[in-house]
Amino acid sequence: MRTLATQSIKQVGQTITAMGWVQSRRDHGGLIFIDLRDHTGLLQLVINPETAEAFKIAEELRDEFVIAATGTVAERDENLRNPHLETGGVEVKVSEIRILNRADTLPIQPFAEAQANEELRLRYRYLDLRRPKMQHMLKRRADCIEYMRKYMQQNDFVEVTTPILANSSPEGARDFLIPARLHPGKFYALPQAPQQFKQLLMVGGVPRYYQIAGCFRDEDPRADRCYGEFYQLDLEMSFIEDGEEVRSFIEPLIKNLVTDFAGKKLLSEDVPRIPYAEAMEKYGSDKPDLRFGMELVELSDVFKDSGFGVFKNAVAGGGAVKAICVKGGASLSRSQIDSFTDTAKAEGAGGLAYLTYKDGEVQSPIAKFMNEVELTEVKNRSQAEDGDAVFFGADTRQVVNKVLGKLRNAFAEHFKLKDPSIISLAWIVDFPFYEMDEKTGKIDFGHNPFSMPKGGLQTLENTEDKLQIVADQYDMVMNGYEICSGGVRNHNPEVLYKVFGLLDFSPEYVEEKFGAMLNAFKYGAPPHAGCAYGIDRMFMELMGEDNIREIVAFPKNGSGLDVMMTSPSTVDPAQLKELSIASTNAE
Repeated sequence: MRTLATQSIKQVGQTITAMGWVQSRRDHGGLIFIDLRDHTGLLQLVINPETAEAFKIAEELRDEFVIAATGTVAERDENLRNPHLETGGVEVKVSEIRILNRADTLPIQPFAEAQANEELRLRYRYLDLRRPKMQHMLKRRADCIEYMRKYMQQNDFVEVTTPILANSSPEGARDFLIPARLHPGKFYALPQAPQQFKQLLMVGGVPRYYQIAGCFRDEDPRADRCYGEFYQLDLEMSFIEDGEEVRSFIEPLIKNLVTDFAGKKLLSEDVPRIPYAEAMEKYGSDKPDLRFGMELVELSDVFKDSGFGVFKNAVAGGGAVKAICVKGGASLSRSQIDSFTDTAKAEGAGGLAYLTYKDGEVQSPIAKFMNEVELTEVKNRSQAEDGDAVFFGADTRQVVNKVLGKLRNAFAEHFKLKDPSIISLAWIVDFPFYEMDEKTGKIDFGHNPFSMPKGGLQTLENTEDKLQIVADQYDMVMNGYEICSGGVRNHNPEVLYKVFGLLDFSPEYVEEKFGAMLNAFKYGAPPHAGCAYGIDRMFMELMGEDNIREIVAFPKNGSGLDVMMTSPSTVDPAQLKELSIASTNAE
């Protein structure tokens, strides 16, 4: 493939034809200079008035015109070379120019130092993609996926594509539904994950499966989550009964992506395995960022008989009192503390109590309510020093962990404790099989119903408190982001009936939703396990980006709209009629 970067010193004296976009045009005393651009860089063209036709065309060229220029490669004078360009030692003396396509004035300037706002860049994404950064991202993303594929193939995994038109399945998010024209009143669903299909592949005798899978979930967009669709490295292994086998297999790939591919440093070569309960108690999150400390400190026993009613009442009511020590926190201004208080309140806290340590003294409105023993215990347990601040949470244990976990992350952002050159990895293991839905007050599946509860059927039958049942599930966390979820699968029909039955789902419901899996499991299903990595989110962190839309070619905006293609959009009533559906929207 001929690119501008190939027009080098080695081709001096040769006649070439170079194609690309006009990056800039400069008229210098009779000579016209053009910087021609393609995805590999720039090449300088020189047009002399003596080449009358070419010079005439060059005079009308504007930025972003697409042209083809034929001429002779010449070495630049020593004092005119550009050491910053791969082609900076040569130029092309042009004899002929053809305009391949003209360009109107661009609504955004991809090469300007100050970029347009995101909404406008997404509207003209095809222009925004011309930015060198976006070109780099697309290339690196392709390299990343190739890196993954190579590892999987070297380890005898078979790439299998699974259906996009699938059935609705309880994966924890809303489905995108597609009306079935040939079957009025029925719907396909875009897969939230290839979960059932990959398990059926295990039953079908595929020993090791993977794919770069497109997944679709109707979830609200965030900075770390694209709306609607995302891609994951999906894999499954047969004859696996322990999740550690999967973790040990896939971990080297991720570590190599960090060091060899992204050129970053691992916080630790040894990736810790942290039980879910421990992660929540120590970090207030099941996806902790380990690049900084600031662990939650238990103080419930210290304040159970305290004179400070807020703390005492929290413990007496079955809740907890915990704290985090913020190094240098005594330097925070009143307005900054108010901002962190708003963060705490948004997570359910009534307020934000704190102590600061300055010049050997404790300063705080609440210090007068604490006795010397309590103040000493707080300082010792939190390891607070002069210049630090200790922030408290007092409520139900769930709220306290949630609030302090959010604050821990917010303080780390404020004090710039998240070194972008370092990647911290951790496995979070032993997730609760069931959890309480805060909105409905009902018990539901923690992750999904397809994982094997530790202890199998015996645990399900003999555990009175459903919330104590642990699943053989695991997540990998990278710098505070969940990048992988996996588990040992439930391959036993009796266990599958039971996990739904404990939530009062009938056998008929299970058969209706998972009939294919249930039937397959009756014919000799091997034990199996696997996981799936969110490629978009992981790549975002490896590239040091904080907005996932910067690493995806054609993302939706923050409202889930494609402002370039104007979707979603209304459709012709005739189409709806053909699909046997009607819209209740007045529009």
